[in-house]
Amino acid sequence: MTANSASGTQAERLIEARSLQTFYGSSHILRGVDFQVCRGETIGLMGRNGMGKSTLLKSLIGLVKPRDGEVRIKGQAMTGAAPYRVAQQGIAYVPEGRGIFGNLSVKENLIMAARAGTQGRRDWTYERVLETFPRLKERLGNGGQQLSGGEQQMLTIGRALMTNPDVLILDEATEGLAPLIAREIWRICGLIRQSGISSIIVDKNWRHVTQITDRNVVLVKGEVVFEGSSAALLAKPQTLEQFLGI
Repeated sequence: MTANSASGTQAERLIEARSLQTFYGSSHILRGVDFQVCRGETIGLMGRNGMGKSTLLKSLIGLVKPRDGEVRIKGQAMTGAAPYRVAQQGIAYVPEGRGIFGNLSVKENLIMAARAGTQGRRDWTYERVLETFPRLKERLGNGGQQLSGGEQQMLTIGRALMTNPDVLILDEATEGLAPLIAREIWRICGLIRQSGISSIIVDKNWRHVTQITDRNVVLVKGEVVFEGSSAALLAKPQTLEQFLGI
């Protein structure tokens, strides 16, 4: 079954959000957002700055509690659940800003995150992560704060993979990275997709995003204005121009 055909099957839904209403104080950020992630599906979450992308991600994983609506993880009600409970369900989050432990070495950052997935699988081992990120292999003894921005991003993604997640959420995948490093991150995103891990990718470069995604969601002022395949989005240049600013 393909990811798109699976989207209609309740059993295949790993994350499902319905009618999310999220506020920061009196500011109404998400306005009735529906969103879902199915097993094996790669989703691009797009929109200009300030349109609610990061707020949606944080609402899904418990960092922000929606005022109304529902979040379900693998069919379980998880609206506003503590982030660690969401993580225990196999959801890994790579935040904007990375959040590595600067006082730990590259090796320590990776090893401390190592655990089996929700089905007991350990497909992503320490050795496999180093094979995927050869630059990290050269810097195992370096502290996190000694790495370049691109290397820190690789470390954060590698650390997330060490948890053997069912879903990997990547916020601002290549923000601020040099083109050569960004290209490497996109290569890694492709490998993650091939490995069968579902993922949500936020990035401003819609051209790269649509090359590896099955489905894309565009937010404008906290509302979904487009949802569909990469082919369907690319066939709508007026949508790209109006909402993504090309």
